[in-house]
Amino acid sequence: MTAANAAGRRVRLVSMPSTEAFDAQDAAYRESVLPRALTRRLAVEAGATQSWWRYVGNTGRVLGIDRFGASGKAADVFPHFGFTADNIAQQIRQLLEE
Repeated sequence: MTAANAAGRRVRLVSMPSTEAFDAQDAAYRESVLPRALTRRLAVEAGATQSWWRYVGNTGRVLGIDRFGASGKAADVFPHFGFTADNIAQQIRQLLEE
Protein backbone atom coordinates (compact mmCIF):
# COMPACT_ATOMS: atom_id res chain seq x y z
CA MET A 1 0.00 0.00 0.00
CA THR A 2 2.83 2.38 0.78
CA ALA A 3 4.00 2.43 -2.85
CA ALA A 4 0.49 3.25 -4.08
CA ASN A 5 0.10 5.94 -1.43
CA ALA A 6 3.53 7.35 -2.29
CA ALA A 7 2.45 7.52 -5.93
CA GLY A 8 -0.41 9.80 -4.92
CA ARG A 9 -3.04 7.07 -4.74
CA ARG A 10 -5.39 6.81 -1.79
CA VAL A 11 -5.47 3.13 -0.88
CA ARG A 12 -7.06 1.59 2.16
CA LEU A 13 -6.47 -1.84 3.66
CA VAL A 14 -9.34 -3.59 5.40
CA SER A 15 -8.89 -6.81 7.34
CA MET A 16 -12.06 -8.87 7.54
CA PRO A 17 -11.32 -12.06 9.47
CA SER A 18 -15.04 -12.73 9.96
CA THR A 19 -17.56 -11.85 7.27
CA GLU A 20 -20.32 -12.93 9.64
CA ALA A 21 -19.23 -10.40 12.26
CA PHE A 22 -18.95 -7.69 9.59
CA ASP A 23 -22.40 -8.48 8.18
CA ALA A 24 -23.89 -8.31 11.70
CA GLN A 25 -22.79 -4.67 12.09
CA ASP A 26 -25.19 -1.83 11.39
CA ALA A 27 -25.38 -0.33 7.91
CA ALA A 28 -23.54 2.86 8.90
CA TYR A 29 -20.54 0.90 10.13
CA ARG A 30 -20.46 -1.33 7.04
CA GLU A 31 -20.63 1.78 4.85
CA SER A 32 -17.77 3.41 6.77
CA VAL A 33 -15.57 0.37 6.17
CA LEU A 34 -16.60 -0.42 2.58
CA PRO A 35 -18.16 2.73 1.09
CA ARG A 36 -20.41 1.96 -1.88
CA ALA A 37 -18.75 4.78 -3.82
CA LEU A 38 -15.39 2.98 -3.75
CA THR A 39 -15.68 0.19 -6.30
CA ARG A 40 -12.07 -0.70 -7.10
CA ARG A 41 -11.62 -3.44 -4.56
CA LEU A 42 -9.33 -6.42 -4.23
CA ALA A 43 -10.03 -9.25 -1.81
CA VAL A 44 -7.18 -11.62 -0.97
CA GLU A 45 -8.33 -14.99 0.36
CA ALA A 46 -6.13 -18.05 0.79
CA GLY A 47 -9.19 -20.15 0.04
CA ALA A 48 -12.30 -20.12 -2.13
CA THR A 49 -13.21 -16.81 -3.76
CA GLN A 50 -16.97 -17.33 -3.97
CA SER A 51 -18.11 -15.46 -0.86
CA TRP A 52 -15.86 -12.45 -1.46
CA TRP A 53 -17.60 -11.23 -4.64
CA ARG A 54 -20.37 -9.72 -2.55
CA TYR A 55 -17.80 -7.38 -0.98
CA VAL A 56 -15.79 -6.44 -4.08
CA GLY A 57 -18.71 -6.14 -6.51
CA ASN A 58 -18.70 -6.49 -10.28
CA THR A 59 -15.74 -4.16 -10.79
CA GLY A 60 -13.53 -5.68 -8.11
CA ARG A 61 -11.22 -8.66 -8.09
CA VAL A 62 -10.70 -11.63 -5.81
CA LEU A 63 -7.34 -13.36 -5.52
CA GLY A 64 -7.98 -16.81 -4.11
CA ILE A 65 -7.89 -20.54 -4.70
CA ASP A 66 -10.85 -22.22 -6.38
CA ARG A 67 -9.36 -25.65 -6.84
CA PHE A 68 -7.91 -28.54 -4.86
CA GLY A 69 -4.63 -30.35 -5.26
CA ALA A 70 -1.85 -28.30 -3.68
CA SER A 71 -0.69 -28.48 -0.12
CA GLY A 72 2.46 -27.67 1.75
CA LYS A 73 4.13 -24.89 3.65
CA ALA A 74 2.81 -21.41 2.96
CA ALA A 75 6.26 -20.25 1.86
CA ASP A 76 6.18 -22.89 -0.89
CA VAL A 77 2.51 -22.86 -1.89
CA PHE A 78 1.58 -19.16 -1.67
CA PRO A 79 3.84 -18.02 -4.53
CA HIS A 80 2.37 -20.75 -6.73
CA PHE A 81 -1.10 -19.23 -6.26
CA GLY A 82 0.03 -15.61 -6.56
CA PHE A 83 -0.02 -14.71 -2.89
CA THR A 84 3.07 -12.52 -3.04
CA ALA A 85 3.51 -8.85 -2.27
CA ASP A 86 4.57 -8.22 -5.86
CA ASN A 87 1.50 -9.88 -7.36
CA ILE A 88 -0.88 -8.20 -4.95
CA ALA A 89 0.72 -4.83 -5.74
CA GLN A 90 0.33 -5.57 -9.46
CA GLN A 91 -3.35 -6.44 -8.95
CA ILE A 92 -3.86 -3.14 -7.12
CA ARG A 93 -2.08 -1.18 -9.86
CA GLN A 94 -4.25 -2.81 -12.53
CA LEU A 95 -7.43 -2.02 -10.59
CA LEU A 96 -6.40 1.61 -10.18
CA GLU A 97 -5.63 1.94 -13.88
CA GLU A 98 -9.01 0.57 -15.01
